[in-house]
Amino acid sequence: MARLAIALDPSTEDRLLADVVEHGHTIVGRLVGWRDVLESLDVLAPEVVLVGAGRDTLSAELLSGCDERGIRIVALAAGDAERAHATQLGLHEVLDRSTGWSRIEPLVRGGLPVPSRVGDAPPRASRSASVIAVWGPAGAPGRTTVAVNLAAELAAAGHAVALVDADPYGGTIAPLLGLLDEAPGFASACRLAGGGALDRAELERIAQRYSAPRASFDVFTGLVGPSRWPELSAERVTATLEVIRGWVEYVVIDTGFSLERDEELTSDQFAPRRNAATFAAVSSADRVIAVGLADPVGLSRLLRGYGELVDLVEPERIDVMANRVRTSALGIDAHAQVRQTLRRFSGIADVAMLPHDGRATDAAILTARTLRDAAPRSPLRAALREYALERLLPVPEPARRPVFRLAPLRRAADRAAG
Repeated sequence: MARLAIALDPSTEDRLLADVVEHGHTIVGRLVGWRDVLESLDVLAPEVVLVGAGRDTLSAELLSGCDERGIRIVALAAGDAERAHATQLGLHEVLDRSTGWSRIEPLVRGGLPVPSRVGDAPPRASRSASVIAVWGPAGAPGRTTVAVNLAAELAAAGHAVALVDADPYGGTIAPLLGLLDEAPGFASACRLAGGGALDRAELERIAQRYSAPRASFDVFTGLVGPSRWPELSAERVTATLEVIRGWVEYVVIDTGFSLERDEELTSDQFAPRRNAATFAAVSSADRVIAVGLADPVGLSRLLRGYGELVDLVEPERIDVMANRVRTSALGIDAHAQVRQTLRRFSGIADVAMLPHDGRATDAAILTARTLRDAAPRSPLRAALREYALERLLPVPEPARRPVFRLAPLRRAADRAAG
């Protein structure tokens, strides 16, 4: 259920009030004018703002404020003039003022959001995006959890981020974030890329938006079933990722687990390749994060998979991450046990450690939110945030200190003394 802030004319407000309550939503504020709404966003923390589409209740400043905080805004237009005003501002979710709640409800609950665009904004990325592929062996090592929450931390740092579910064995990002998964977003983008029709407008139409205060990002949902994996060919996936590179600043990819070339083993060179999407993702990535469980079975699987991964990607582009590090599975000094095992059997000297934090991950799953939103003080969220800030974001240039030249002053003083 959503938290609503409303700024509507009295008759429309009275007409919709009963339906709002009946559907279980909470009205956190009944305001007048867009300035009142804008000033109340941080205090009321609404998830949806429902306003009239007139100039008194809808403005570019309000759209920018809602976009910055990840708040959905829906406008009700009294006529063509108000609808034109909303369209000129760049708001896509505009309905007639006489619309019944049955049509408003899907927008309030989530629907397929299209981000607002105020004016003619320049492209979101001024440089080629950094592509980060999150891979891990079989056995649920936490690939999706890591990918989702790294995307959230990069977005929280003020960057435009796209999260891609490229697992050919079935996507899980959509249910994890409470998004609609009736149509596979990434597969749709791949089909358009295969026909040369994928552009910025299509990306904005296909992508779903995970909305959170100051940490919103775009999501391309995965396959709704494993039977549709032939749609993710290597050529289509590579072409799609190249287009997304020019749209955002960071692309985070949740890949499949298998690196087996089973079609080549059967000598069928013309058959579709189920793992082609995974090969294309790791090959296109600037950085590959190899995630493994920090227990004897998980580390064994990680070591075997790492040997296959280095055949595809240079070791310099691979970061190794041990997930769910805990003494109950590895004994005393679990961190040292992980480091020694990886160094001894694969020569991996640097490994990022993620603590076991079942309570935080359960809270995120229960609320369909990221760790940043569901458990912001959890140790797992802190570890992922530290990794994102230290290893994924560019290092800021040191500030130049002013240099004071005292030599001319000294020479002047010497001449005065002489």
